[in-house]
Amino acid sequence: MMTGYGEAILRDVTLRDGLQLTGKMLPVRRKAEVVRRLLALGVPALEIGSMARPDLVPPMANTMELVEELTPDELSRCWLWVATPRHVEKAAAAGVRNFQYCFSVSDAHNRANIGRDTEASLAAMPEAVEFARAAGGSIQLCLATAFTCPFDGPVDPARVLAIAADPRAEGADDIVLADTLGQAHPAQVAALVTAVREHTPRRRIVFHGHDTWGMGVANSLAALDAGAQMVDGSLGGLGGCPFAPGASGNTPSEDLLFATRPAWFTPATLAGLLSVTDTILGELGEPNRSRTAEGARSKASAFEWVVSGAGEPAR
Repeated sequence: MMTGYGEAILRDVTLRDGLQLTGKMLPVRRKAEVVRRLLALGVPALEIGSMARPDLVPPMANTMELVEELTPDELSRCWLWVATPRHVEKAAAAGVRNFQYCFSVSDAHNRANIGRDTEASLAAMPEAVEFARAAGGSIQLCLATAFTCPFDGPVDPARVLAIAADPRAEGADDIVLADTLGQAHPAQVAALVTAVREHTPRRRIVFHGHDTWGMGVANSLAALDAGAQMVDGSLGGLGGCPFAPGASGNTPSEDLLFATRPAWFTPATLAGLLSVTDTILGELGEPNRSRTAEGARSKASAFEWVVSGAGEPAR
């Protein structure tokens, strides 16, 4: 069990899960600016887009153009959402090295999101792993609807464990447990992370939470306490799944960082993040759902984390 959160890794998913529910496109130039600014501020990992069909998820249509814009060093810290071996093959040819192979634990959501049963996605995973390995890359097994499904309701944890322990998924370096609807609670998250850690092959565990019911930060901390090492968030809590009725924004990255306090996160870093968030949300016409952002704009200037109107720490 973890006793602190300093070693926790934040992956910011603004440019994929954050954007996909907005229906609005950010130009490649702006996306590249966001990548470079976040990496420069110290954010250790980013999810920058997906191979989803652009007619179904228009904000992802320029993902490959963004990949071409980034350097190999930048791409080494970036992840791409994929759902088929062909996605991995195509993305690897463009220079991607980190792949998040995603499908849903629930058949109903997998059909809505990817167009096939869960078994079909799992059966294709060994080929996806092959393509990732051939490119010298890393691949994650991402299990959406690991807690609840918008169509079928609660998901049996035994089904999650069965998929995680399936030999066809053994090639995954990490396993991502996604609370796609944000309906999970901390004890539930801790129990599933613990079970996956104890009863399936040893891999890094990632928790992907949503803040629909206000449990995003609490669930992420519960996951870390139970042995997860990475958590996902998006700037200002932007995002959600367009194929999951009831899903709302992601857990705000700012809130996760304020809670976990990695060594690289300082008041000046927070000020920089808020500047990036303000720019993106302003362009998209989206609200900022981060409570940390709200607190940082307060008049409590004696608190070092408060940000002045000029975008600098108050002191």
